[in-house]
Amino acid sequence: MRLVKAKIVSNKKVAAGRFKIRLAAPSISKAAEPGQFVMVKCSDGLDPLLRRPFSFHRIERGFFELLYQVIGRGTAALSERKKGERLDVIGPLGNGFDALSAKRYPLNAILVAGGIGVAPLLALAERLAHSVERIAFSIFIGARNKEHLLCEKDFKKLGARLYVAAEDGSKGYKGLVTDLLKKELYAKRSTLNAKVYACGPRDMLKAVADIARLKHFPCEVSLEEKMACGIGACLGCAVKTLIGHKMVCKDGPVFNAGDIIW
Repeated sequence: MRLVKAKIVSNKKVAAGRFKIRLAAPSISKAAEPGQFVMVKCSDGLDPLLRRPFSFHRIERGFFELLYQVIGRGTAALSERKKGERLDVIGPLGNGFDALSAKRYPLNAILVAGGIGVAPLLALAERLAHSVERIAFSIFIGARNKEHLLCEKDFKKLGARLYVAAEDGSKGYKGLVTDLLKKELYAKRSTLNAKVYACGPRDMLKAVADIARLKHFPCEVSLEEKMACGIGACLGCAVKTLIGHKMVCKDGPVFNAGDIIW
């Protein structure tokens, strides 16, 4: 864990209410793993007082990117920050996806994203695509409408088999991404061994966990929770598991889906 003043390389709007910020912070990017996160002080003043958590969207040598949605004062302030300014950043924090374990399931790794939950899965996809084992993977992306389906081109460039679902039917499958996942997994061509990785709204993650359990696929989920400290001190992001309460920031944000009491 490091506290740095990260320089903003770019901060661009990529969709309605969605932004991507690129930061120069070699000490953080060198230690970062897909699934981990940083705590960002979004403004130079005291409003908002608390930092905001953001998962790594892309990890490169010397740089990392965050994909975020403007939903309150913190992210609104972050969206106004300019190239060349510096952000107070703590990280990397938490644990990451166990990407290496996908080697035990070489036929396919299945990534499932709901809305802004696509953010950490691109970093994971890049790790899988560039691994020596060349793990094949599919990505299921769901959103309310086509305007909020993010990163499709990025996943295609990595060679992923792409499935998209818009709840309003404006693109791809009409309905929930979990319904599309179930449909494809129960198709004859999709009954091979796989490992599932997911990030998105809690109801979506529960549905993904149930599907993976029925298919006997191991499944990791990245939980999204509000947090104040990022290090397990404030106890504000507790989640119930089979072995008691765990802190999303300290013990997660990535958990084995079967350990969570949904």
